Amino acid sequence: MGKGPGLYTEIGKKARDLLYKDYQTDQKFTLTTSSPTGVAITSVGTKKGDLFLADVNTQLKSRNVTTDIKVDTSSNATFLKIVCCTKVIYVYQLFTTITVDEPAPGLKAIFGFRVPDQRSGKIELQYLHEYAAISSSIGLTANPIVNFSGVLGTNVLALGTDISFDTKTGNFTKCNAGFSFTNADLIASLALNEKGDSVSASYYHIVNPSTNTAVGAEVTHSFSTNVNTITVGTQHALDPLTTIKARVNNAGKASALIQHEWRPKSLFTISGEVDTKSIDKSPKVGLALALKP
Repeated sequence: MGKGPGLYTEIGKKARDLLYKDYQTDQKFTLTTSSPTGVAITSVGTKKGDLFLADVNTQLKSRNVTTDIKVDTSSNATFLKIVCCTKVIYVYQLFTTITVDEPAPGLKAIFGFRVPDQRSGKIELQYLHEYAAISSSIGLTANPIVNFSGVLGTNVLALGTDISFDTKTGNFTKCNAGFSFTNADLIASLALNEKGDSVSASYYHIVNPSTNTAVGAEVTHSFSTNVNTITVGTQHALDPLTTIKARVNNAGKASALIQHEWRPKSLFTISGEVDTKSIDKSPKVGLALALKP
């Protein structure tokens, strides 16, 4: 276990990774190349049905400064659409993030913006201490949204909060709180989300460290809809290079994957999902190939 309680995003992260990470029903290809000067270029292509999405990320490291520039064509990206000569031309924006590690002991500064959106600028400061972790960000606009998260405790017990405040409306747009307990082979967490409208509990347990065998579960209850969501899953390493995972939820969706590291840092993943309540539906299958130097 590491020192300190970690950032708020790390509360329940082990269980979330076990239950949701690497599962997909699309075809995805990732290629990363790097140079001795510290430049790394990552190209990602994803096929969703008949739609093909792609993005390119360039990362430059120089001492303690990391610059990421990304061109994203995904459906949730912000882009400009120009209609010219009966043709639609998409001009995609650049997502730029500049990270400065350790400008002072325990501090990290992150500055992000999109070009040409002048209202997208945001600066974030993260501070990690043996008994506390703080992250605060503010948009660089006239009426910014202010985000703050803080965690107090140790690497065993941690209690934190995550809030966002809209200075234009004077309202809190997010107000969450979480608690986690960690020991050598077990991590349990409890979080109150959506301004107290939902509560989520997660559990992660290492069964056999030598085979990376673990089990996990997440239970979420919505007070406004009175709906419970339960997901349980497990993982196991068949050998040092091959891992299998499986999960099922109370909606009847069962998923499984097998991931093989056929060369260092290069992964091939096959995943599938079936609706056990609708056996007549065809199962969904996803493939992912990641190539790294």
